[in-house]
Amino acid sequence: MGFVVAIDGPAGSGKGTITKLVAEKRNLVSIDTGAMYRCVALDCLNNGIDVEDAKGIERILDKIQIELKKIDGEQKVFLNGKDVSKEIREPRVDEVVAKFAAVKQIRDKVTPMQREMGKTQNIIMEGRDIGTVVFPNADVKIFLDCSIEERANRRYKQNLEKGIQMTYEEVLENIKERNRLETERDIAPFVKPEDAITVDSTNMSIDEVVEEVLKIVDEKLHN
Repeated sequence: MGFVVAIDGPAGSGKGTITKLVAEKRNLVSIDTGAMYRCVALDCLNNGIDVEDAKGIERILDKIQIELKKIDGEQKVFLNGKDVSKEIREPRVDEVVAKFAAVKQIRDKVTPMQREMGKTQNIIMEGRDIGTVVFPNADVKIFLDCSIEERANRRYKQNLEKGIQMTYEEVLENIKERNRLETERDIAPFVKPEDAITVDSTNMSIDEVVEEVLKIVDEKLHN
């Protein structure tokens, strides 16, 4: 098993950005698990398969291929050989990803894929259940928290940069609904790992959060 850093936290807390920056500074492989669930949701949407359609989902999972690649310094997400890095961030995927991520057969497919990635390389993986389900024995566990208003503000600005048209109010409601679905689901509900170190990024700059996370990671690396 490689060295594993698990970063959990709610939607919009900055996990993706922080994970990528820490990965670059400590030569770790960055893995965005949310992107993997988004790929499944997108594939189902594109094939007209509803979250209640167990057989349809099974057909999707039988042939799905998800790859996370770094191309020209940028993390790209490929679904069945196609670059879907932008498509998986569209509002239509935002609206359903939490529902698909709560489906047991989907988690049973994706979780082993995630664990496999940590067997042969040093990784930093972010998501909702990394420190609780995927890697309960991770070398480092961090819970990246942030106020819901600030999370909505950050996601709103990200959407503007990507050309995604949503109002701040729509983004805030979307995040509230995702939180509800993720914390109330039966399979791998979103909770803070008991042994995780909390970093609250509400009033911190990106650089400050990165430095705080690096201190935690370095302490473990050098022990």
